[in-house]
Amino acid sequence: MSRRQLPRLLTASVVLALGAGTLAASGPTAAAAPSAHGTLQSRAAAPYCYDEPSQPNADVSDLKASFNSSNWMRTLQTMYKRRWPSGEALAIAQAKDKYWDQFVNKRSFEGFAESMMVAIHEETHMWDLDPSRTRWDVHIAAWINAGQQGLTVPVHGGFPRKEILPLIKDGLSSSMDDIYLRDRTQGEYRLQGVLAEQNAGLTGLPAVTVVQEYIKGVGAGNARDIAATNLRYLLLYLRVAKDKHPDYWARIKAEPKLRDLVLTQFLRTAYWLEKSAPYTGKLGSRDADKITATNYAPENIAVLEEFTGRKVRVDAQKNCTA
Repeated sequence: MSRRQLPRLLTASVVLALGAGTLAASGPTAAAAPSAHGTLQSRAAAPYCYDEPSQPNADVSDLKASFNSSNWMRTLQTMYKRRWPSGEALAIAQAKDKYWDQFVNKRSFEGFAESMMVAIHEETHMWDLDPSRTRWDVHIAAWINAGQQGLTVPVHGGFPRKEILPLIKDGLSSSMDDIYLRDRTQGEYRLQGVLAEQNAGLTGLPAVTVVQEYIKGVGAGNARDIAATNLRYLLLYLRVAKDKHPDYWARIKAEPKLRDLVLTQFLRTAYWLEKSAPYTGKLGSRDADKITATNYAPENIAVLEEFTGRKVRVDAQKNCTA
């Protein structure tokens, strides 16, 4: 999506339509994979687990008491400094973006906390899609956490993401399928579109998980579903690439930075779905867990492991390699 297209909004929560411009991504170096704390290690190294700092019980009562429509950005940064440093870092990086106001509810602290799913989702798009980091359908960027971002990750174009529709045999993600796969424009987006939505949707999940006790409405009620569904799309895209577009499959499989980004996002999704699981109902429907179960079907794990060259755990530690 190019910045000139930012006012165009769709919905899933609020979805920025990607357009013919540029997009960004970042990740581990070609010969390395992310460690538990965002550092790099050899791909031949021992198994590792994705995690990142968060303190969801840190006291923010003073911020709630002093919150008003003029101090919201200071509140946002301080709230996440205490509870989720990656959110603070993103907010600082994007502090001057003029589109924040479209996404932030300033009427109450509860509404403010609830709106963070959309706000952080969209500001992740803004960071990822900045023309300094992205070139449409050529290379992408991804804000992952405060210490780890993917930069200049090659995507080599690809094929329309709507081609994954025949592999979706249930209605668990139908509302998102209508937006991203069946829509005449969105359905034509290629790997860049898949990765961009996957990253933004996933970043929106911790944004509300760490402030869940203040969420009283339904504005973040599909956060877990969005994360699970976007991982579904990525895994199915890899399967279609392998089965229907072997030349493209070979090309992207030869890109270590892309392989590492896919692995990181798979483990990161598992990590935040686990962290947010106690808040099902507030941050997602039961369908999120059903979608996740399909993501761990043998054919999906097989294509992930073939693409990344790493085995992943499918037991209680799904945020880890085996």
